[in-house]
Amino acid sequence: MESFILFIFIILVASILQTSTGFGFSIVATPFLLLLFEPREAVQINLILSLVISIALIMKIRKDIDMGVLKRFILGSIAGLPIGISVFLLMDMTLLKLGVSIIILVLTLVLILRFRIAQTRSRDFTVGGFSGALTTSIGMPGPPILLYFSGTNTTKEKLRGTTLAFYLFVYFVSLVIQVIFAGTSREIWVSSLAGLPLVIVGLVLGQLLFKRINQRLFRLLTYVLLLFSGGYLLVQQVWG
Repeated sequence: MESFILFIFIILVASILQTSTGFGFSIVATPFLLLLFEPREAVQINLILSLVISIALIMKIRKDIDMGVLKRFILGSIAGLPIGISVFLLMDMTLLKLGVSIIILVLTLVLILRFRIAQTRSRDFTVGGFSGALTTSIGMPGPPILLYFSGTNTTKEKLRGTTLAFYLFVYFVSLVIQVIFAGTSREIWVSSLAGLPLVIVGLVLGQLLFKRINQRLFRLLTYVLLLFSGGYLLVQQVWG
């Protein structure tokens, strides 16, 4: 019963954040889903439900998508996706998560200190590659894009629109790759189906929240989520 209540809370909160910000589902859901499921199951449930959110919102947010950046993210991710699944199958996941957590925390602190970078075509490709690799390895494509957009002072509308559109591609391809190379199970799909009503509620509440968030609050929320994801992954590996 406690596991079921935790599952409801995780999916609902993550859905609200994903809908209102364009990121947040994998950052919030994946670490906690790993408490309830095996890594393969947690990653695939995250991919399925995140894909549903992107499909549901794509028509509504299409006007906010930066198509040039989106195309470069997608092309970059094509190189990163096979690297990520190779890491998932071959590398010690503890070492991977430890490394990712340290990188997220250091870069977030750099952003809080108001370090800014210019957006370039080559950096778009690179960020897409890192995001693709993290999607198929640990199911968390958000941190590279979030760090990049925060460093370039991207507006909340463009960030949400471009990120959700990119997720539509990268989550679908990552799910196919995961199923082919890591396999799947009935529990994954049943759990994902159970989470769908919660995602629908999260879609409605997230849309309402998006209208009330100004740019300053949006950036603050970004830093909090990044520090949370990095900190949680670090604690999980060191003391887990």
